[in-house]
Amino acid sequence: MAERDTHPRIVFMGTPEFAVPSLERLIQEGYKPVAVVTAPDKPRGRGQKIQPTPVKEVARAHGIPVLQPESVKAPEFAEEIARLAPDIIVVVAFKILPPDVYEQARIGAFNLHASLLPAFRGAAPIQRALMAGVRETGVTTFLLKEQVDTGDMLLQMRIPVGEEETAGELHDRLKELGAEAVLKTVRLLESGEATPVPQPAEGASVAPKIRPEDLWIPWHKTATEVHNHIRALSPYPGARTLHGNTLIKIYRSRVVEGQGEPGEIVEAGKRLVVACGEGAIEVLELQQPGRRRLPAQEFLKGYSLHAGDRFVSPGHP
Repeated sequence: MAERDTHPRIVFMGTPEFAVPSLERLIQEGYKPVAVVTAPDKPRGRGQKIQPTPVKEVARAHGIPVLQPESVKAPEFAEEIARLAPDIIVVVAFKILPPDVYEQARIGAFNLHASLLPAFRGAAPIQRALMAGVRETGVTTFLLKEQVDTGDMLLQMRIPVGEEETAGELHDRLKELGAEAVLKTVRLLESGEATPVPQPAEGASVAPKIRPEDLWIPWHKTATEVHNHIRALSPYPGARTLHGNTLIKIYRSRVVEGQGEPGEIVEAGKRLVVACGEGAIEVLELQQPGRRRLPAQEFLKGYSLHAGDRFVSPGHP
């Protein structure tokens, strides 16, 4: 689509892959930002070479000026934003902004969040939603305010969650849904038709970032809870457990019939079945250190596991 003759001056702020479809959709629909703000370049990948963020790569490909502040709280950053005279500031997976930055937006500054607010406010909404076993999630756009993820809502879009869907799969669907929500929200703000709605107190929950202790599989919980934990951490960073002194990462599972002590391997032949506090899971895909992720049958050809062996997770019964 050709760029509009008169369109709002947009400053887009974002860093990871999740933000890319939103930026690309705005550009495609004629809302090319006057500037993009993203995190500083840093070492990434196996070679740890200095690389630009995914959002920066898109901005450069479209000739959009890029700002990479070391601190969004520095007075000079607010001054830079003021010089850009934005009508709308769009934030997708970026840092927490101080008021002297987002208040520069003449029409409004909004954030895209990967949950149905007020549920799962915080840094890990996708993972925490899957851990909680939700059957529906979505995205919310809301006006920025000082208290994180609490601003008045502008738009929500919903999708069902599959019983075996992983965080990676849900992330990829939500980033596309989020792009649609961002475009619609910009159009609502531009037209003056946006109707901000305060977030209800009922149903509020938090989604704190994933900590190292969250990675261990809680075998003492029900099979459904264990399954949800595994898929919530797949493909990254991977739910983990120990077999003796060997770290095993598990990426896919399903709930099956079975019983035994929590973490006890009850089948290790045609299937790899592990008992939980209640019920059991079948492990479908897993990995040992220095090796590729493998389907369970392939894994068992090269790694010795037997019925009666046990997986254990530090910090859990």
